Amino acid sequence: MSGPVLFLLRLLLVGALYAFLGWVIWILWQDLRKSATAQLPPHLAQIDLVVRAGGAAKTLSFRMPEVVIGRDPACDCVLEDAAISARHARLSYHHNQWWVEDLHSRNGTHLNQMPVNEPVVVTTGDQLQCGPVILDIVLGESPIATVEREKVQA
Repeated sequence: MSGPVLFLLRLLLVGALYAFLGWVIWILWQDLRKSATAQLPPHLAQIDLVVRAGGAAKTLSFRMPEVVIGRDPACDCVLEDAAISARHARLSYHHNQWWVEDLHSRNGTHLNQMPVNEPVVVTTGDQLQCGPVILDIVLGESPIATVEREKVQA
């Protein structure tokens, strides 16, 4: 073969190699972008607790993945009653639902007058009882429900 033909083949080989490397880098970049957006925390649905104790009522709103209820000042929802354990119950948001579980409290946790022995899904209108304190649960709209409603209206 002649020199110019070999030179041209070398240039084509180098060009193909750079094109392949560019394609691999582009694929890796796209994969990184997808995984970065998948790592974003999900939007949390708001939960409101209407705390009724001793005739008084107050509403507490939370938008976090976990709400610990108890007497301990480090709890998210502090209930000042001697019958409440330091860490009495936990509300947690996962699988697009709010769940309640008893944290091995001394006086137990009841949901709609039934004892909570394992994690249970809660909905708006449920009554959670920790000792003598009653908490009415009001769930805010989940982002999924809002999106579905917007699709229906459009």
